[in-house]
Amino acid sequence: MILPIVFIAPSAKGGKGVFANKNIKAGTVIEISPVLIFSVKERKSIEETKLFHYIFEWGVSRKKGALGLGYISMYNHDYNANCDYDMDFDNNLMTIITVRNILKGEELYINYNAHPSDATPVWFNAK
Repeated sequence: MILPIVFIAPSAKGGKGVFANKNIKAGTVIEISPVLIFSVKERKSIEETKLFHYIFEWGVSRKKGALGLGYISMYNHDYNANCDYDMDFDNNLMTIITVRNILKGEELYINYNAHPSDATPVWFNAK
């Protein structure tokens, strides 16, 4: 399920991102989408491809990988994200929820550290 109030478009961060086509209130479930799960071995192989930038760590141990279907893997990272995500390991689903009001035209961001304001450097910003 993806609400029809979001769309994919070019992002100022590079590549593409997810944007609001109307104002969205905080606490809105934007998307609930399935994920494809990869074993530890499969994840290592995938990390050698372009998909590396689109997969999530998965499972309690965070050693498996997951590719979000729907728009899940298109949300860009921001350390002050306006959305959060929930991982349902039992049902292989991810949910995107807004954490503040979002204006029409604004890009929706998640924090790749799994908490909207976690400032821990992510792999592409780590020095």
